[in-house]
Amino acid sequence: MSTDAEMALYGKAAIYLRKPERERIEAQSAPFDAKSACYVSDVKELYLKATLIKKDGGKATVKILGTEEERVVKEEEVFPLNPPKYDKIEDMAMMTHLNEASVLYNLKERYAAWMIYTYSGLFCATVNPYKWLPCIRILNV
Repeated sequence: MSTDAEMALYGKAAIYLRKPERERIEAQSAPFDAKSACYVSDVKELYLKATLIKKDGGKATVKILGTEEERVVKEEEVFPLNPPKYDKIEDMAMMTHLNEASVLYNLKERYAAWMIYTYSGLFCATVNPYKWLPCIRILNV
């Protein structure tokens, strides 16, 4: 299922499963450079999206997206970034780069959008929202 009309079958739960069709189309047309797009380790956020500027002698210079900040980090702290069409993807097994940074960043972004159910192939990972969601109801027996 891929269109908003098909997602309507899930009723109120649909918004917790997959991003809207409009967002998916916008992500597919977003500019992306696979050679320079990366994640970089960060103490506070764990991983941030960045653009690789250069590599030199085991060090990498990156520019953090959304800021003008440049950092020099170890090369092993730089991880490949998936194309934007994979942002908030429901099944992480479809990602081009399935690394720790991609998985954790995807889970964080989905959680921020209240999409608490995420798959990796046959396995479902659920991030507890610590609150009742409108699509969950308790039936009294």
